[in-house]
Amino acid sequence: MGHKVVMDGNTAAAYASYAFTEVAAIYPITPSSQMAEAVDEWAAQGKKNLFGQPVKVIEMQSEAGAAGTCHGSLQAGALTTTYTAAQGLLLMIPPMYRIAGEFLPGVFHVSARSVAQNMWSIFGDHSDVMTCRSIGFAMLVSSSPQEAMDLGAVAHLSAIKARHAFLHFFDGFRTSHEMQKIDALDYEDLRPLVDYDQIQAFRKNALNPEHPSIRGTTAGAETFFQGREASNSHYDAIPGIVAHYMDEINKLTGRHYAPYEYYGAADATECVIAMGSGTETLRETVDYLNSHGRKVGMISVHLFRPFAAKMFLEALPETVTRVAVLDRTKESGSAGEPLYLDVKSVLADSGRKFDAVVGGRFGLSSKDTTPGMMKSV
Repeated sequence: MGHKVVMDGNTAAAYASYAFTEVAAIYPITPSSQMAEAVDEWAAQGKKNLFGQPVKVIEMQSEAGAAGTCHGSLQAGALTTTYTAAQGLLLMIPPMYRIAGEFLPGVFHVSARSVAQNMWSIFGDHSDVMTCRSIGFAMLVSSSPQEAMDLGAVAHLSAIKARHAFLHFFDGFRTSHEMQKIDALDYEDLRPLVDYDQIQAFRKNALNPEHPSIRGTTAGAETFFQGREASNSHYDAIPGIVAHYMDEINKLTGRHYAPYEYYGAADATECVIAMGSGTETLRETVDYLNSHGRKVGMISVHLFRPFAAKMFLEALPETVTRVAVLDRTKESGSAGEPLYLDVKSVLADSGRKFDAVVGGRFGLSSKDTTPGMMKSV
């Protein structure tokens, strides 16, 4: 087991990522800059990753360059990481499609932040990461500095095992800059969890003039569709891999992570579903209401992509008939926000009967969300 330290979410995520990173291609943007700064500082001090080397840090001229560097570095067989937010993340999207489609185990840590629309804001919500949900990255969500540490490690371990790209995000400022006393994972405890055979296979698959191969070719209508569908079984394996590594972290720490983490009354009739730091407020509200005779619960969604319907339904008590889904983004013109639409379609296909399934928004640009608001939800 690790040791107690006072850290914010950015430092916690950076600490976990450092262990598994060989190359970090970076470009700073608020509120993620601290992650790259910490990695750069540790590398300069000679801190070693799990492979006995300091991380090689490359700062580019823009986020687009950082993402392109991630793509090239991963194609060359190096475990590569970056850290970003908001407009910076949006500039990374074109190479991200390639990284996901080519099954490359990169990890992007994102301190989720508002994207500038009618106004600009450096504060937190999920409008940046929600823009990325169709890219094909696995998406893992943390709610607190402790989770940023633990699930940061899960993201890297799962990326290696699944040979797939992960986007690990947590709320900008609310989690990224929140100082907490947390348990730091010990790198030596993480070492035996790494799938070295998969790293070996990843290295062997690298672009190399000694054994040339062709990739990134152009496809016509007769093969593109088949290629896209051929990836389905690869995606189907990801939730099980994430659950496995959550269990391994649970064994190390005594905590209780699951892809969809239920909290509340075993016989709850009402359940609220959300992602990120808002679930901390929800948890306290659930405790308060249940101590006053209500039967309520909540699900903290940690695995947003791939959305694992079966695991989600297993987490939702059979007794629940009323569901509210809270999104931390506004998708103008849509029939509902992203998490709400996912949950609604899963519930509609479940064969179970629900009296109400409603959606709502909270916390745009770090707008305060209080237990009183959660109580009225």
